[in-house]
Amino acid sequence: MEFIISILAGVLFSTAIYNLLQKQLLRVIIGTVLLSHGAHLFILTMGKLKRGAPPILTEEGGPYTDPLPQALILTSIVISFGITSLLLVLAYRTANENDTDNMEQLRGNENE
Repeated sequence: MEFIISILAGVLFSTAIYNLLQKQLLRVIIGTVLLSHGAHLFILTMGKLKRGAPPILTEEGGPYTDPLPQALILTSIVISFGITSLLLVLAYRTANENDTDNMEQLRGNENE
């Protein structure tokens, strides 16, 4: 199971890098979203996907799951949601002000 999720995280990373290198602002934003989702899966996989009881200590012994990867992922989801909303607002404002979302035209390259 960890192998499949590792492959899925790699596919998300490669798709994210491809989108980050595009010329349109929306594709760059989609690339950052995919990169954060790949990081979430990577953190979850590094925390080992094992089943067990919730980490509530009782007198009975047993396998417990580690709550730290889930806590890190929840924090990362909140941060990536904030960053995504900020990037979408900035891209919307930039497209309205400049009438384009092409990165080459926004840089002011004169050879086009």
